Amino acid sequence: MNLLSSKIVELIWKSRAVNLRRIAGGALLTISFVICLLALASTDVLAQVEQQAASAQKDQAPSLAQARALLDAGKLDAAIEMLKSLPRSTSTGPEIDHLLGISYYHKRDYPRAIEHLSLAIKQEPETSREYRESAQVLGLAHYLAGHIEKAIPYLERTREWAADNVELSYVLGISYIQTHKVDSACQAFARMFRLKADSAGAHLINAQMLIRQQFEEFAEQELQRALELDPKLPQAHFLLGELAIFRAKLDLGVELLQKEIEINPAFSMAYYRLGDAYTRQLKWDESIAPLQKAIWLNPYFSGPFILLGKVYLKKGDLANAEGILRRALQMDPNNSSAHYLMGQVYQRTNRPQEAKREFALAEQLQSNSNR
Repeated sequence: MNLLSSKIVELIWKSRAVNLRRIAGGALLTISFVICLLALASTDVLAQVEQQAASAQKDQAPSLAQARALLDAGKLDAAIEMLKSLPRSTSTGPEIDHLLGISYYHKRDYPRAIEHLSLAIKQEPETSREYRESAQVLGLAHYLAGHIEKAIPYLERTREWAADNVELSYVLGISYIQTHKVDSACQAFARMFRLKADSAGAHLINAQMLIRQQFEEFAEQELQRALELDPKLPQAHFLLGELAIFRAKLDLGVELLQKEIEINPAFSMAYYRLGDAYTRQLKWDESIAPLQKAIWLNPYFSGPFILLGKVYLKKGDLANAEGILRRALQMDPNNSSAHYLMGQVYQRTNRPQEAKREFALAEQLQSNSNR
């Protein structure tokens, strides 16, 4: 029995102790009182129902937590739509912009990511997780959007809390290279590879990164600095030799590669590039031995096989050319140069259909590569 029922029973028992007239009057009073109680009870129940409905509606409404869950699940479009529908306030605005920026970044829409994260980071405490995430993603978004100068300050901030993150260190180092800050790049890569910034190894790695970014002049300077610190540093002469060959200074390239082999005799790439330099000089006989050594040291790289196949073809040794090119194509079936050379072998051995097939494959692969 609930509270309302017990009140009614109590009133009825009290009413039996009075006379009829008073009962009649009391009954009216009692009925009125009961009606009031019922009305009050109905009001309380209605309020509870309305409160529960409002609470349920609130639970069903989009929230920042739900948007973050969608983002973490990779449902980027749904997260963005939910974030756009959320009401903005002084407290929620920065977080909405933060999550929108992260979502757009993952969608590779870097301009919008930068727009929202730039708003968010201005209002986020510098000690917060959100600030760190905004700084990191802003740096990467600016970098990927081609805003290298703007990326650097954000990437530099990440070193305070992500010093061991090699990906961020790499992007920062490349950003320094792109802005011609060679010494800063050397320091960034030194931290990345746990080397002293003024060491020969740091300058060597910096030179390799500079070559990959096609800053050959800066790379040559870094290699010379490395050799000043350590004249027997492995791979330094090799990289200088490659640069010389690239500039068609073949005699210098041969000399540097021979120095590399003296220092680093088990380095297969030095033999491969030496053989390459000899072929550019049309010294077919001299090229055979270094190319064979490159293969014996590393039988899993197709480059020396293809080049040696070309040498045998030029020398008219078609049987050896075919055998070694067949091996190269087993290793690297999508190499257009190997197919073209094989086509020449077939052509010279009077197999026109096979030659036609190889030439067509070479042309198609080259076209795909160019595209």
